[in-house]
Amino acid sequence: MRIWVGALAAIVLVAVGSAHGADYPPPKEGTFIVKNFKFHTGDVMPELKLAYRTIGEPTGIPVLVLHGSSGSSASMLSAAFAGELFGPGQPLDPVKYFIILPDNLGAGKSSKPSDGMRAKFPQYNYDDIVTAQHKLVTEGLGIRHLRLVIGQSMGGMHAWMWGVSYPGFMDALVPMASQPTEMSSRNWMLRRMMTDAIRNDPEWNGGNYTTQPRSLKTAYVLFNVATNGGSQALQKAAPTREAADNLLDRRLAAPFNSDANDFIYQYESARDYNPSPGLERIEARLLAINSADDERNPPETGDTERAIKRVKNGKLLLIQASEDTRGHGTTGMAKFYKQQLKDLLDTAPRRAM
Repeated sequence: MRIWVGALAAIVLVAVGSAHGADYPPPKEGTFIVKNFKFHTGDVMPELKLAYRTIGEPTGIPVLVLHGSSGSSASMLSAAFAGELFGPGQPLDPVKYFIILPDNLGAGKSSKPSDGMRAKFPQYNYDDIVTAQHKLVTEGLGIRHLRLVIGQSMGGMHAWMWGVSYPGFMDALVPMASQPTEMSSRNWMLRRMMTDAIRNDPEWNGGNYTTQPRSLKTAYVLFNVATNGGSQALQKAAPTREAADNLLDRRLAAPFNSDANDFIYQYESARDYNPSPGLERIEARLLAINSADDERNPPETGDTERAIKRVKNGKLLLIQASEDTRGHGTTGMAKFYKQQLKDLLDTAPRRAM
């Protein structure tokens, strides 16, 4: 079913600094150490650090919020997302909910290649990331059931995987800016081009660089121009050659603090993503949210619409493209779907733990 809308085991807790100025309580930061974490490759890390933020009290109804590639829990605290969802009376009001925002394996303050192992860090994939998320929730925070798992982009793909791998663990699933199908087509091809460009740069030096290779920023800007932002919005922002040059120059000159090895690992970890064989296992009420101008998950292929028919309690919300949408990034703006999210939480049955 498609709906259209107009024109989206050690723990340490510390309070985040006073720069927080939103209407919801200041996030608290925590760290959970997983002992002897085993990767899908068979590699074992004696201590895997998983950082996270929480908003609200642990006595609240737990929800899990998952970030995208090259992001972190901090990237889910924007005014357009958290400012629309986490405030008083909003769909994820922290007076009612306990909001958990992990830094994924390989990202943020969690264990990652740039911590010291560089290109010798285990070659993790999405299965490893989701396993680590599950360990954080269950072993680190002692939670046995979630009301909601919601994620954007990579986080959306992880939400699909949660539904397949842990079908009885949550009441509701909201995978956004994602498809429950094999990584393929433009999405994978541009990831390959981006990571190959970095690896083929002599400055990368097999991952043993002393300064970040210059190809890193260029590859990232290219990827985002090609797969994010929305065609109508981009045309409005750059309607002439001069405007396009100015916009590109600003993007290339903008600060960019990513690490090349971390970046390669993050984008290549999607290589074997494919929850499609297990979609019938999903038990939670599911609302998939995509944008009609999503460059990485184009709805005209029909892939998501076909897949959603295999989910017994699944619906697809497709946001119409406009000058106000941002292609793949549209779901970062919760104004497009906050009412539908509230309706889902109001009606999804509470399942036994």
